[in-house]
Amino acid sequence: MNASPHPQRSERSGKAQALRDPVDAIIEQWAVARPDLDTTAMEVFGRVYRLSRALGDRMEKAYARFGISRGEFDVLATLRRSGEPYALSPRQLSATLMLTTGGMTGRLDKLERADLLRRSPDPHDRRALQVTLTDEGLRLIDEAVGAGLAVQTEALSHLNDEQAGQLADLLRMLVVGTRA
Repeated sequence: MNASPHPQRSERSGKAQALRDPVDAIIEQWAVARPDLDTTAMEVFGRVYRLSRALGDRMEKAYARFGISRGEFDVLATLRRSGEPYALSPRQLSATLMLTTGGMTGRLDKLERADLLRRSPDPHDRRALQVTLTDEGLRLIDEAVGAGLAVQTEALSHLNDEQAGQLADLLRMLVVGTRA
């Protein structure tokens, strides 16, 4: 490939340039088809998307060993993170997980049938419900979160601690900068 018209790409480390992934081929094709484009954003988000898909599939497999999906994991993990007594309203869960009430109801139904959580009247508001982890739900989520972290840690093993920290900082900046 000829010298890049976009200097930020040519300043990358030799080690990073020696590694190739499918996004590199896409970027090279765009460089030929439209050399006027700065495809840096495409490089970043193409890789973020591919990483999200690959890790999402791995996480789904890790949670399947516990009989739950990623979405169900999210419900249980949100309750677990809330601290004792591990209870939130369905509305709080929906807001935290950015789900519609209908989507939340389906997840809660399945998790309740599996005895991983229970719904009961809210002691502070007779019109509301409270969703609480059961002892089995607490045990399961503690195991599942460890399994999920193992998958994520293995994926990060290609980076040293400093690189992983830099990546986390850069991604935080990107997330904060793109909030709607």
